[in-house]
Amino acid sequence: MTVQDDDDHSVPPGHQRKIIHVDMDAFYASVEQRDNPDLRGKPVAVGGSRERGVVAAASYEARKFGVRSAMPSVTAKRQCPDLIFVKPRFEVYKAVSEQIREIFAEHTPIIEPLSLDEAYLDVTENLQGIPLARDVAFAIRAKIKEATNLNASAGISYNKFLAKLASDYRKPNGQYVITPEMGPAFVEALPVGKFHGIGPATSTKMNALSLYTGLDMRRQSLEFMQANFGKAGSYYYWISRGVDNREVRADRIRKSVGAENTFSTDLTDFDAMVVELKPLIDKVWRYCEGAGNRGRTVTLKVKFNDFEIITRSKSVPVAISSRSDLERLSVALLQNEMPVPKPVRLLGVSVSSLQGEVQAEPQFNLPL
Repeated sequence: MTVQDDDDHSVPPGHQRKIIHVDMDAFYASVEQRDNPDLRGKPVAVGGSRERGVVAAASYEARKFGVRSAMPSVTAKRQCPDLIFVKPRFEVYKAVSEQIREIFAEHTPIIEPLSLDEAYLDVTENLQGIPLARDVAFAIRAKIKEATNLNASAGISYNKFLAKLASDYRKPNGQYVITPEMGPAFVEALPVGKFHGIGPATSTKMNALSLYTGLDMRRQSLEFMQANFGKAGSYYYWISRGVDNREVRADRIRKSVGAENTFSTDLTDFDAMVVELKPLIDKVWRYCEGAGNRGRTVTLKVKFNDFEIITRSKSVPVAISSRSDLERLSVALLQNEMPVPKPVRLLGVSVSSLQGEVQAEPQFNLPL
């Protein structure tokens, strides 16, 4: 299950912050190697080894062969014949994540988890009174190693965008600081596809507009970026200048929640698809009920056997008030696509435009 958050891509900076982005190194795979000595030093993939399985995480030994998360298992095995597949143990990963979260909380109450293995921390004023943010990061990483025997990398900067970039710069088991003086130059040579928040489709669109690097984006006007990329254009305009005024928020506003599943056998029959939709609808509705949230927009995601993905949405005037209404809208979206042009490999359902009570404890990406 995935939960998206409402990050306001606001513009110029106020006071200078000290932000750390902590990212565990090959988290799921590292936990498995820690708990099973026979796996250490070997290429490991967490996920299903069956024909239609997908890699959830890969050890660094496997990454040397090009194995990556979200890669089909058959492709991963082809690239690394000695790859060892391990079944995920999400309850273990969550327990370790909670240990790590407790370490964060020893240094700051301003923690914004992004998933089980990464988070932003605002340490502008930290609980230990450590003057330098880089030393806070050193202390956190050392404590994580001591408590869990796992390695973490960290990025330190004056905003979230650059802190996340910095955490990738010295992986694995390293950290890097991007100072205010370094920020704009650091972004200049960065390919647009490396910018957090710019996916493959947007990267392709940017390249078609002769935007290949941060410097290319910086040369454009705000009006140009907004005209071509809508609301996100303002965000791209400012991050190409090293500016990101988003706060680290412990209590984030959810804007959508969804669940999806990949099938062991491709589907073409409508009734069979409806059967597969029901547990997804159940999972999404359980979240809405537990969080006290209701949404107005339902989105159906369909991935075909050739990996083409389509999404179809339906918005209603008032928030969806029952599971039966969510099912009715989801099934209607599916019905509109029948007969499907190709066999279906994956279905997903999400609810957005959430309203209502916001939980203090952020939700993580969870498997169905």
